[in-house]
Amino acid sequence: MGDVEDLVTIGQIVKPFGLRGDAKVRSLSDVPGRFEGLHDVTLVSPTGRQLGTVVTRVRGTGVSYVVGFEAFSNPEEVTAFRGGWVMISRNESPALPPGHYFESDLIGLRVVCEDGTLVGVLEDIWNTGGQHIFAVRGERGEVLLPAAKEMVISVNIAGHTMTVRNLEGLLSEEAEGAGCDVTS
Repeated sequence: MGDVEDLVTIGQIVKPFGLRGDAKVRSLSDVPGRFEGLHDVTLVSPTGRQLGTVVTRVRGTGVSYVVGFEAFSNPEEVTAFRGGWVMISRNESPALPPGHYFESDLIGLRVVCEDGTLVGVLEDIWNTGGQHIFAVRGERGEVLLPAAKEMVISVNIAGHTMTVRNLEGLLSEEAEGAGCDVTS
């Protein structure tokens, strides 16, 4: 089990499933067959507790799977990790083409406008079926931004920053405000 920085999040534990300690897991990966071939994983609870374990069984398709973990033998053990993450070693992840990022690398980035004005922190990425949406939380609440090339100017993983364009209707200048303050 390595540092969380050396891991890639591929799923989220939704809830216990059945009596044998299986878990319903929401896939956060778009790699075909990602769950069917799993073996060694690290589970990270919402409290930050890490647990290295082996996947014993997987069934389901699409965005939801029922996964058996060697570490769990009953629903109560799964409950302690409800809302937590299923992670694998970054070495086991395929190389991404330029301009593509793992969701786990984007979550937590500071989102700023071209002029440097802080929009907030990227807290979640929603897959709406057609396009991904960035959920950014800042001083003025939650802002939803399309995860589109037209919106994102740059991503600096090392600098923990994503720079976005001020598109009309999403972010706008206020009469006396600076830059791209979020509309209320």
